[in-house]
Amino acid sequence: MRRAVALRFVFATVLACAPFARTLAQTERDRDPLELDLSGVLQAIQLNRLGLALQRVNALLTAHPTFRLGYLIRGDLLLARTRPLQTFGDVSNAVPRDKVEGLRAEALARLHALRDRPSSNMMPQYVLQLSPEQKYALVVDSHGSRLYVFRNVGGLPQYVADYYVTLGKRGMDKTREGDQKTPVGLYHVTANLPQQKLAEYYGVGAFPLNYPNAWDRSLGRNGHGIWLHGTPPDTYSRPPRASDGCVVLANPDLESVARFVRIDLTPVIISDQIDWTTAASLEAERRSLAAAIEAWRADWESRNVGRYLSHYSRSFHGDGQDFAQWAARKRLINSAKTWIKVGISDVSMLRYPREPFVVVSFEQNYRSNNLSNVMRKKQYWVKRGGTWKILYEGAADSGTTPLKEQHDTTRSLQAAGDAVRRGHRVHRLGS
Repeated sequence: MRRAVALRFVFATVLACAPFARTLAQTERDRDPLELDLSGVLQAIQLNRLGLALQRVNALLTAHPTFRLGYLIRGDLLLARTRPLQTFGDVSNAVPRDKVEGLRAEALARLHALRDRPSSNMMPQYVLQLSPEQKYALVVDSHGSRLYVFRNVGGLPQYVADYYVTLGKRGMDKTREGDQKTPVGLYHVTANLPQQKLAEYYGVGAFPLNYPNAWDRSLGRNGHGIWLHGTPPDTYSRPPRASDGCVVLANPDLESVARFVRIDLTPVIISDQIDWTTAASLEAERRSLAAAIEAWRADWESRNVGRYLSHYSRSFHGDGQDFAQWAARKRLINSAKTWIKVGISDVSMLRYPREPFVVVSFEQNYRSNNLSNVMRKKQYWVKRGGTWKILYEGAADSGTTPLKEQHDTTRSLQAAGDAVRRGHRVHRLGS
């Protein structure tokens, strides 16, 4: 009995006591099978049923023979038969300490995810609206080492599943080549690389991300090769901080996530920690921004340049122009118009992690007495004093964007970013 109590004490920081069993009962239908098996092992330890725990961990390892954390737990269970344990993963000094620490961190990350799941009415504040073509969105919570999948239901995110992930060895906020950090930002998948085209290290496949994006480039960030990918054949999963900057999933999890990914469409939002909000609050924010976008569209059609320009921040930059240059150009263009019609469709609204703006993209169908065109447009909207304003506007990025347009976008976003940072400093000084 003393040995059982000692083992429970060693696992206390992982088990989190009573809430654990309730969480398991609530989430059996949508959990990772491995994590359900793992939770059953630890639940048996919590109940002092070490024989059952050993039986369950053996079954887990039969099903997942490369799951290293399972072997560490089995070793503790066997060792507890001979002496009290001093710590979780109470192995000999022959095992590298960093290996054991990594497995401990994985255990905590996986079990915190089981215990601390958000309630069903909570949504990530980053996904205000998905366009009809964006069937799913992926949101990475780096603090919890978790990737969440959300389905597009009427434009709003609905939880589908979540998975344990490994991130950069040196943490988050990638800024340069080789820093072994994972970027924070709003990205999309650019390709699907099958297993047969990859080294074993990348597992069953890989999905490259468009890092560095236009915002990253405007901030001077560089580097490349940030992927979602799997694990080698001899490794089920890796510690929470063990990649060179990529987002790494167990191979079965990557295969599951692959069902939700569409090239150039599925947003991948990588955050420090997900800020959850209620469905009602998210919908109110979405409606507020949608109303601002519609007012901008209607005022553009009205040919009232003053009303149209009122939707732009004085810190605005776009097409390599500041607000004054943009306003002068629009006044000149509109002087030659006798009528304007602007149609907007396929609207996406995604809040950028760490930044105060929402990235809005849409299909724009513009017609006038002397010009007609259709384009995919991107705007950055920022809320100041309860009013939405456009901070940046330009064509949406694509794999075929000319180099000059990329440079113009980078310069405009650099200026917009400077304005955002000045706004933060002013706000802090005045608060």
